[in-house]
Amino acid sequence: MTQPDPELLTSLLRDVSRSFYLTLRVLPGAIRRQIGLAYLLARTTDTIADTELVAVANRLEALRRLSERIQGGTGGLDLTKFATERTTAESNKKNAEQILLQRVEEALQVLASFDEVDRQLIQKVLLTIVGGQELDLVRFAGANANKIMALQTDAELDDYTYRVAGCVGEFWTRICQAHLFAKANVDEETFLRNAIRFGKGLQLVNILRDIAGDLRMGRCYIPETRLSEIGLTPADLLSPGAEKKFRPLYNEYLDLAEAHLA
Repeated sequence: MTQPDPELLTSLLRDVSRSFYLTLRVLPGAIRRQIGLAYLLARTTDTIADTELVAVANRLEALRRLSERIQGGTGGLDLTKFATERTTAESNKKNAEQILLQRVEEALQVLASFDEVDRQLIQKVLLTIVGGQELDLVRFAGANANKIMALQTDAELDDYTYRVAGCVGEFWTRICQAHLFAKANVDEETFLRNAIRFGKGLQLVNILRDIAGDLRMGRCYIPETRLSEIGLTPADLLSPGAEKKFRPLYNEYLDLAEAHLA
């Protein structure tokens, strides 16, 4: 089997996310490859989930097959259709995502080369991330600007922020603990709880920042039950006139994000 090119975790990583690559460059060497690979695999699954020209059922099947391979399975994996859909993209970012799909087998080889502890940590976080991507595809199937679909409860919102980012906070913390301060005396339960909350806080900031853009794609991450309590629907949030009613609820979620981050 062809050995993966070391460039997979350098220039390709840089091309699919310049900002994360800058972060990765200053991480301690002991954890750089593990976190870089986890990010590449997450970007691969995210690219599959976001390839809208491919039917939802086909995206779900591709995610399932890739997830099985990440977890150590040996099933076939053909992402040709997804990579082909990226060939017409003009931006460098999307071209890099096409290359990422084409080189997924190399990424899986790198994963297999890690020791058992690192491999299991990467597998665990990817299992959670992919589960969230699958849930989103099912939840928002058919959503568009004229058919807005929303999360229903705060519990669903909390679960979403965990699957997208809270689990990443947990992963980073466990990787750092294993390699950088394995013998440190820490209250692990509190340590990991705060790591998860930090990730959730970052994702809540994203949600609050991107409300309008998400609504125009038919997605509302502000729970519908909470909007109903103040006499609003998800579609109402696109109207400037709804701001006065919505502002107290918006501020409540802003306070929650700040509390998570603090």
